[in-house]
Amino acid sequence: MCAMRGKPSQTAGSKAPSAMAGEVHLGRQLLDFAGELVGIPSPSGQESDIANFVESFLNGCPKLEVVRIGDNVLARTKGARTSRVLLAGHLDTVPATRDLVGAHVSDGVLEGLGAVDMKAGLAVLLALIREAESAAMEVTAVFYVCEEVERARNGLVALSRQRPDLLECDAAVLAEPTGGSVEAGCQGTLRLSVTLAGRRAHTARPWGGVNAAHRLGRMLSVLDAHTCRSVSLDGCEFIESLQAVHVQAGIAGNVVPDSAVVVVNHRFAPDRTAQDAIDHVREVLASGGFDESVGDQLAVVDLAEGAKPFLDSWLLRSLVTASGRVPRAKLGWTDVAFFASRGTPAANFGPGDPSLAHSAAERVTAGEIYEVYMTLRDVLGISRETPLQLRG
Repeated sequence: MCAMRGKPSQTAGSKAPSAMAGEVHLGRQLLDFAGELVGIPSPSGQESDIANFVESFLNGCPKLEVVRIGDNVLARTKGARTSRVLLAGHLDTVPATRDLVGAHVSDGVLEGLGAVDMKAGLAVLLALIREAESAAMEVTAVFYVCEEVERARNGLVALSRQRPDLLECDAAVLAEPTGGSVEAGCQGTLRLSVTLAGRRAHTARPWGGVNAAHRLGRMLSVLDAHTCRSVSLDGCEFIESLQAVHVQAGIAGNVVPDSAVVVVNHRFAPDRTAQDAIDHVREVLASGGFDESVGDQLAVVDLAEGAKPFLDSWLLRSLVTASGRVPRAKLGWTDVAFFASRGTPAANFGPGDPSLAHSAAERVTAGEIYEVYMTLRDVLGISRETPLQLRG
């Protein structure tokens, strides 16, 4: 185990003006760099341009081994230090909208699609891996595709099949937006398509049929009234949720629908297995009238296990200490679960307010990026005297 350093005890109020000016300058540099990344559109499945940028940036450091597989780009130090930490960030964003495109930087604030999720985090990781030769441990940085879409397209999954050796590490940090706090573990996610059966008839004579759309009423009421549980694991509170996210019924204005579909999403605490989650939702749906004996059907559309906190890991203990904040549960699914499935301790830690992710209000400040950057520098054992290397 490498010795870790926590944050210096010096407070911002006691810093010399020159030190504070230096922090502001570094924060602005990182913010502008994140703005460059936001300016490169990279919706899921269209990451080639940003992968080219990342690869070129990393190739500027000859002491790193750089590997590109598809549009996934990895860089790692090549020394003989005993521990290896992996830093990971996804290159993709959700699709752009008319009111959310491009990057805007003003007064120390970056706005734009992906500013929070997660190009501010990518900027931090790119800066750190260029400086990692002086770290107290070996460092791998992974920049991967298709995190925002179905699991089968995820870049980490592809890498684990093609070059699993590149993902070997003692612990991992995902630079997902967490507001500078450690978010431990993550929820599992389950999406089910529920088809309620009916019997077709003319709307002038509805008594000859069974209206499947009307059966949705009871189902939706039960889902709306359902009280989800809250589970504390390692002091982190995981709050479950169960929601209808899509409803469809009917083929014409004069036909009683013989089928109605509701898509349900369940975010479950990591103490449940995937089968536990499916069984729980089945039980809730049954109370809402779901009955396979009358032809109702249920299909799993998407399913991913969660991850329990790994707060007993040496890296995560050091990260919590260096952050100076109480860790909390990750309410959402992230690729922390991917590493957990490999037995690798992992946590989420990055700049930006996670509640702004995927919204038209995505924005991150220079101070937020600087804080996460310096915290990870300390945890990795990179000297604060090592200069920021964003060019050349």
